Amino acid sequence: MNLHEYQGKEILNGFGVRIQRGIVAQNAQEAVAAAKQLTSETGTSWHVIKAQVHAGGRGKGGGVKLAKNLKEVEDIAGQIIGMQLITPQTSAEGKKVHQVLVAEDVYYPGETETDEFYMSVLLNRATGRNMVMYSTEGGMDIETVAEETPHLIFTEEIDPAVGLLPFQARRVAFNLGLSGLAFKEMTKFVTALYTAYVKSDSSLFEINPVLKTSDNLIMAVDAKVTIDDNALYRHKNYVDLRDVREESAIEVEAGELGLNYVDLDGNVGCMVNGAGLAMATMDLIKQAGGEPANFLDVGGTADAARVEAAFKIILKDPAVKAILINIFGGIVRCDRVAQGVIDAYKNMGNINVPIIVRLQGTNADIAKELIDNSGLDVMSATEFQEAADKVQQVLA
Repeated sequence: MNLHEYQGKEILNGFGVRIQRGIVAQNAQEAVAAAKQLTSETGTSWHVIKAQVHAGGRGKGGGVKLAKNLKEVEDIAGQIIGMQLITPQTSAEGKKVHQVLVAEDVYYPGETETDEFYMSVLLNRATGRNMVMYSTEGGMDIETVAEETPHLIFTEEIDPAVGLLPFQARRVAFNLGLSGLAFKEMTKFVTALYTAYVKSDSSLFEINPVLKTSDNLIMAVDAKVTIDDNALYRHKNYVDLRDVREESAIEVEAGELGLNYVDLDGNVGCMVNGAGLAMATMDLIKQAGGEPANFLDVGGTADAARVEAAFKIILKDPAVKAILINIFGGIVRCDRVAQGVIDAYKNMGNINVPIIVRLQGTNADIAKELIDNSGLDVMSATEFQEAADKVQQVLA
């Protein structure tokens, strides 16, 4: 589950990570009120107006701007709220901005120059350990840094049995070229950040930039946070942070129906039981010359109601030119699935795209007979290659 910047900062602040303070506003008038409140609480005279969407690169799309007075706060917030923000991490149509974060200006003058760093905490799947990834090149796309100056990216791998050790936090601060108060502040920052990552059951904490202020404090100016969905049962308070407006409407609907669905850009709809078989089915479609339009795992109870719901979800995508149903009958009987397909087809009336049904496993022969004798425009298959050939045939 992805969080907005202001939500991620709230979690960080709860674990002792210093953050750039801000207040969320739903309209221009609320933004002005937020700016006044921030000025009274922090003394800031300038304010940063930030679009709150689940995408990075907001500044490149005009979603992050500096306001030097209250009139500019009102004007900029009015321009950003309601806009379709297009960034390198959104689709071509962008994301609609529903709210902004009015934040304090932390780039104030002082005894030293400000400096920006990149830092993230995530799982290194190759080693099975968490790691802190960091760079002196804050404020830039980390992909660009990795491509052009890979020697400026550092990693600190952490043994999950013992957690982040003090010498590792000090090494991070040293590699970032810090000394004195800033060095001590960074060691505290890294330690608190890692604690927040572990205790919130997150799969990603990305702070870009981490700012060294002119008075040598270290703070999170941004926060990109992804919470592990599988751990939400341990964090009931995080469930309310979900913003379904930022998610695919079809994926949200599928989730409410109990279907595991991911929207893709292809032309062949998939209906499969089991995540592994779903991945193999997507490979099968590509080998047959098509492109998968979705990942859809109907689970182990593929009855008529569930199949009908899956059909309706898949057919919401106008790009779908064919549907491949690929079910392995282990726990579920293939003949019951076949009857579910037939019943769902009849309940929905005319389905204007070809349907290929591959059923293998318990009672697969009975299932094939049911499909073939149904009188419906549905093609049956029992082998992977046979299903691939039929996909290729209907797409030709």
